[in-house]
Amino acid sequence: MNPEKYLIPGRAMVLEALARLNDLSGGAMTLFVVDSDGCVRGSLTDGDVRRALLAGMQLECTVDRAAQHDFRFLQAGKPDVELIRDCRKRGLRLLPELNADGTLRRIINLDHTSNLLPMGAILMAGGRGERLRPQTLATPKPLLQIEGKAIIDYNIEALAAVGIDDITVTTRYLAEQLDDHFATPVAGVNVRTVREDRPLGTIGAVSLIDLPPAGCTLVMNSDLLTTISFEDLYIHHRKSEAAVTIATVPYQVSVPFAILTTEGDRVTGLEEKPSYAYFANAGIYIFENRILRSVDSDRPTDAPDLIASAIARGEKVSYFPINGTWLDVGTPADFAQASELMRHHINFSRR
Repeated sequence: MNPEKYLIPGRAMVLEALARLNDLSGGAMTLFVVDSDGCVRGSLTDGDVRRALLAGMQLECTVDRAAQHDFRFLQAGKPDVELIRDCRKRGLRLLPELNADGTLRRIINLDHTSNLLPMGAILMAGGRGERLRPQTLATPKPLLQIEGKAIIDYNIEALAAVGIDDITVTTRYLAEQLDDHFATPVAGVNVRTVREDRPLGTIGAVSLIDLPPAGCTLVMNSDLLTTISFEDLYIHHRKSEAAVTIATVPYQVSVPFAILTTEGDRVTGLEEKPSYAYFANAGIYIFENRILRSVDSDRPTDAPDLIASAIARGEKVSYFPINGTWLDVGTPADFAQASELMRHHINFSRR
């Protein structure tokens, strides 16, 4: 985005502002008013101009008289997830991020980037995908194509859409292909790859990544297709003050027989063909970095074991039910279902 086309001097005439806003028609019709020092002092929409003219303002008046000086902005280096969420709900399409001196750092287009979640992401992509053979004999599962796009790229794009641009992919099986794939940015993100030189379990590869002591990191399997709201997941994690948050999907077990409840050798009741509902691990987590930094690089670690050890230490572990699509592309049947799902989604989006 070229920010200059959205900036207008406060001393410019309203007539000029109208012409500039007309040039933005079809997109986000908002200008940001700057003073002689380049500091942003207000915002101006076509609605603001119309209201000013109806109130008697002349076209030769200066823009700063018509601008909204109580405008919303982000302070550089101080991410505010709730503020961005509120701006989006209010229908704002552009949000300026200002330096400490009031000058413009960048403009965030909320049509393209719905938030700026202050965390990195790690996608685990080292598995062999044996249940999907022969498709995975020559191609790592995350790079299998569904409707012309690698499975993992759907997830990279979803993360980029919420402002996550610090993304690392852990690799092992056919790692060179993943290295080559991410030599080119995906969704504008320069994705890093880190290779396991030996099997480290489902989450042990995080020990190869230099994570900062503070903050949190999203960790997920790379072979999922999901419409999870990463924004809601992050907000839930922060509000719950958890050390770990596990995204979950509903899982129901139906027993095709009558089940007895007993006490000693006595039957106390029967339940005909009961169903039991559970929360199943969706393979998507947010960990506080101190938990991930505790992973030992000298031995394999699986995610359930890491979480169990956190619980044993008295750490809070929360869960977040996914409200939307979630599909683990693990078998040929899953792959066919994922292809059909994305075909319908793409066709619907093109209407």
